[in-house]
Amino acid sequence: MQYAVSAIRRTQAVAITLEAADAHDARRQAEAQGCAVVAIKAVDVGTARRSGFGGAAAFPLLQFNQSLLILLRAGLSVVEAIETLAERESRADAKAVLTRLHQQLQVGLSLSAALEAQPATFPPLYVASVRANEKTGALTEAIERFIAYRAQADLLRKRVIGAAIYPAMILGVGALVIAFLLLYVVPRFSLVFQDLGDRIPLMSRLLLQWGQFAHAHGLALLAGGVVVLVGIGYAATVPAVRLAVARQIQRIPRIGEFVRVYQLARFYRALGMLQQAGIPILAALDMVVGLLPVTLHAALAGARRDIGEGRSISAAFEAHGLTTAVSLRLLRVAERTGQMGEMLERTAGFHEEDIAQSIDWFIRLFEPLLMIAIGLVIGVVVLLMYAPIFELAGSIQ
Repeated sequence: MQYAVSAIRRTQAVAITLEAADAHDARRQAEAQGCAVVAIKAVDVGTARRSGFGGAAAFPLLQFNQSLLILLRAGLSVVEAIETLAERESRADAKAVLTRLHQQLQVGLSLSAALEAQPATFPPLYVASVRANEKTGALTEAIERFIAYRAQADLLRKRVIGAAIYPAMILGVGALVIAFLLLYVVPRFSLVFQDLGDRIPLMSRLLLQWGQFAHAHGLALLAGGVVVLVGIGYAATVPAVRLAVARQIQRIPRIGEFVRVYQLARFYRALGMLQQAGIPILAALDMVVGLLPVTLHAALAGARRDIGEGRSISAAFEAHGLTTAVSLRLLRVAERTGQMGEMLERTAGFHEEDIAQSIDWFIRLFEPLLMIAIGLVIGVVVLLMYAPIFELAGSIQ
């Protein structure tokens, strides 16, 4: 679960978002980063995912930045641009966010300070990028960089979701057909052949016995299925269960590596955005910790400690398992050229493209295999149902 933490670090007020099992774990992580915790607030994970960057789903963060960029380039001041966006906004939640922003700007707060005052809507990465660039008068560059970040993240997520829709539909329809056969058709066949006894082949007899059981306990089976589905849905919302499932998935040889590379790609892209904004590497690492799963937080803390002690970024990341074969070489090149931010974004782009190609390949292979598997299950069930008829026909002849 995600937690918005308000804290004091080096006499400065900061707002960070952490992925933690509970509030106590979030406090421990914040204190490990050298923060004195002031307040901790749970953030709706489902809402954060729908927003794609940790913000509230009711507030369209990407659309806000695109509109803000257009108005700033047209010559409006930040205050005028926010006021204009608030006036044209029709959604109540989003309008309230913009109205609060405008009010805070009017009393003299900077844009980054006004954004930071609403941590549930504007994530620390975005606030930090805006703060670093507004000091140099390059606010539009910060917004452009964020739009590019979000566009790339959304593109990969859409490709993953789009690739999974068709197999999910096939699996859902196949499961419904199999359930219909086992819970409706087979019980009725079992009533027809229940007096044949041992003359029915063994496998057909077992299937028909299942049919008799399902006919006698249909409501109980239906209620049990509903309870199981509800239980699975509830377990998916429990942080400890999700963490345990994530750890088990990461132990699967190829799938675990695939998930790890995806998480590192998000990490590299966010870190690259902050580095290009001029934020020091240690501060940037503190901000991106929420993008990594809890299982990698210890590795990131170790890498941060090594970098703080003077070790190179590539060596620290390699020592704590935060690199791939490609990213390690690109990081070393970035250290020689001094273009760490740009190279991190290139690294993320390389891995994201590799992930997209792997997904396309997997779906092309998985779809026919799934259809064959479902067809075989349905075919076996139908064959076993009709086997007694074939047996009777053979005995009559």
